[in-house]
Amino acid sequence: MGRLLSGEVDLPDFGDVVAAHDRLRGRVARTPVLASPRFDGRVGRRVVFKCENLQHAGAFKFRGASNALLQLEAARAAAPDAAPGARVVATHSSGNHGAALARAAAAIGWGCIVVVPHDASPVKLAAIRASGAELVTCEPGLAPRETALAEVVARTGAAVVHPFDDARVIAGQGTAAMELLADEPHLEVLTAPVGGGGLLAGSALAARGMSPSCRVVGAEPEVADDAARSFHGGTRVGMPGSPPTIADGLRGSIGLRPYAIFRRCVDDVVTVSEAAIVEAMRIALEDLRLLVEPSSAVPIAALLAGRIGGPGQRVGVIVSGGNVDLSVCPFLSGRTGTSP
Repeated sequence: MGRLLSGEVDLPDFGDVVAAHDRLRGRVARTPVLASPRFDGRVGRRVVFKCENLQHAGAFKFRGASNALLQLEAARAAAPDAAPGARVVATHSSGNHGAALARAAAAIGWGCIVVVPHDASPVKLAAIRASGAELVTCEPGLAPRETALAEVVARTGAAVVHPFDDARVIAGQGTAAMELLADEPHLEVLTAPVGGGGLLAGSALAARGMSPSCRVVGAEPEVADDAARSFHGGTRVGMPGSPPTIADGLRGSIGLRPYAIFRRCVDDVVTVSEAAIVEAMRIALEDLRLLVEPSSAVPIAALLAGRIGGPGQRVGVIVSGGNVDLSVCPFLSGRTGTSP
């Protein structure tokens, strides 16, 4: 596993992404890459979309969760006496990571406990329940989630698989970009949404290993801009509470490991408004025939605003997920507002 940060924190490297790709072969979907001449015309760039909304559990999160679970299972098999107790994992999640971890755990016979904020998307909560996980609710915000998770671990002895600040998870998430760059080796810019930062960090590792000249740009909501402030300010800052963005998957604060990777491998982080996110969802449905969740629409919104890449450049977008609550999707429900 990569190198150590400050002598203690493990950071993944490109070799870990490659190992994750080999480990996940046959277990995750190799999602399609789509293009739209109509969208290209809107933005003046040549854009391809890696459709992780079509991944198992409806989001890229299945990659990182599966990579972590398979490594836990392998470690247990190699030293059964060193890992007594039940085969149970636990995490906190706004939805997609919890559903992915629950599904990955069920596939290999592990139990799963997921701490979720009480304002999480009902669609995502239903997906977690459907995979047989135990749900524990808490107040919104990173601090209450981490406190509740610590209580679960103390009660059950479960192994923690953090949604983004975990080297195994980051390496697994990077396999989506690795596939995209294998299919589209001449990309000049690669972009992905930023919440906790696991997807962008893994994508950056893949890009630096496969296409060092490719710029890597993250995108996040203006009202949840801790990654942008951290990246441009040179100091990692958190996002207090639960920011009021429709992009519920991007409300978390950037993790320690992702931030360390950002500092070495990411070129920029940009932000977009709530109205732009909703408009990008509509355009993705219109141009690509893809119904994407708000988090996925954030880099699309940045492209539409001209904030990613330059005229004529080849741009790759990781479409992070498609778990949309249709009852609150503004342009489908008839609502005119953009608040969650």
